[in-house]
Amino acid sequence: MIVKEEFLSKLRRYFSLNLYEVKIWAALLSRGVSTAGELSDIANVPRSRSYDVLESLEKKGFVVMKLGKPIKYLAVPPTEVLERVKKNMKKDADEKMGRLDELKNTEVLKELNTLHTQGIDLVEPTDLSGSLRGRHNLYNHLELTIRNAEESVIIMTTSQGFIRKIEGFKPVFEKLKKRGVKIRIAAPLTKDCADAMKDIKDVADVRHTDSKARFCVVDGKEIVFMVMDDAEVHPTYDIGIWINTPFFANAIYELYDLAWKSMKPVK
Repeated sequence: MIVKEEFLSKLRRYFSLNLYEVKIWAALLSRGVSTAGELSDIANVPRSRSYDVLESLEKKGFVVMKLGKPIKYLAVPPTEVLERVKKNMKKDADEKMGRLDELKNTEVLKELNTLHTQGIDLVEPTDLSGSLRGRHNLYNHLELTIRNAEESVIIMTTSQGFIRKIEGFKPVFEKLKKRGVKIRIAAPLTKDCADAMKDIKDVADVRHTDSKARFCVVDGKEIVFMVMDDAEVHPTYDIGIWINTPFFANAIYELYDLAWKSMKPVK
């Protein structure tokens, strides 16, 4: 059996299997029915591991063990495997979400909050900063920062960044609006931004700017800024910096406030 490494890598990523599992599974799919020894030889997996691997695949719903001697294994059709994997993933996710929901009403969370609030007083201001690598991580932290806003959120971003933020943060912006938090967003607004502007017009003040920058300031205290142009960097390599510093953040806020007056309002 000749299977490209790239194909095996895709199977590992999509189905959350280890290398031996994808090798054995691919070998069994090519045979339909086979023994552990045959699959071990075809897949180039040590015989001492093949039985454990097949047992694992059986529990996950990828194979069926046939009765009789010698023991043989039957491949489950890939379409059925896909449905089983989706079902198992949903079940696992629901169970984990359930445990996390239960945690809200326990002493554990209270103790964690106590540790955090007591410990925060011991943290040096220079320690309240961090580097955020990858747009996914960057946006997760940006959402956390914005969600905790009490007075104001100002954002300057690119055209595509504007669209992404409206798609990803609109529910958060709506909650902030109800709490009385003032939200202002500046970006180079193009025709591609039309739908996003309609979605956010009742929640945030939006203005057009020709300037190119990517940052967010919350309550004049915390700032998250991106150091690269999102049009020139792959999302995986995007980099942001988060700093909890009222001195610097407020300075940026005041400069933004001055520039805001000259920006063109969106009708």
